[in-house]
Amino acid sequence: MKKVILIFSIIMLSACQTDKIGFVDNSALMESYQERKDVESRYQEKSETYAKKRDSISQAFQLEAQALQNKTTAMSEKKAQEEYALLQQKGQFIGQQLQQEEQQLQLQGQAEIDSLVSKVKKEIDAYGKANGYTYILGKGDGGSVLYGSEANDLTQEILQILNDKYQQ
Repeated sequence: MKKVILIFSIIMLSACQTDKIGFVDNSALMESYQERKDVESRYQEKSETYAKKRDSISQAFQLEAQALQNKTTAMSEKKAQEEYALLQQKGQFIGQQLQQEEQQLQLQGQAEIDSLVSKVKKEIDAYGKANGYTYILGKGDGGSVLYGSEANDLTQEILQILNDKYQQ
């Protein structure tokens, strides 16, 4: 009988132990994370610089096309067609160059964001291990928490750690 009571007591004790669970609001965390703001600001600056360059090149090309149009009135039809073909080739080349530059800019921006997300995940993992959490769930876009008590919300604590490390 004592063995049955002992086994029952052990089972009850292990059943009473609860997992330590917290959650992080992914959207709020990333929105307030200073490094993410800085990355976005740098990308915005690069994007604006690219847009100015693209507009300048496009405007110069338009002026060149207008000049050619004025010039071709005095040319033979064959010569005019050759000139327009050259201009068209130049336009395609410029378009391809600009498209490649834009794609490269987008890839760089995405790589920085991916690196940032990886850094945040590692920090959440380290926080969970250091503070004895069994689970830290994600809330927000793509998260699995539909409701969580504010007592279990770790967003501000992890945000503080991330911003402190970024400032160093």
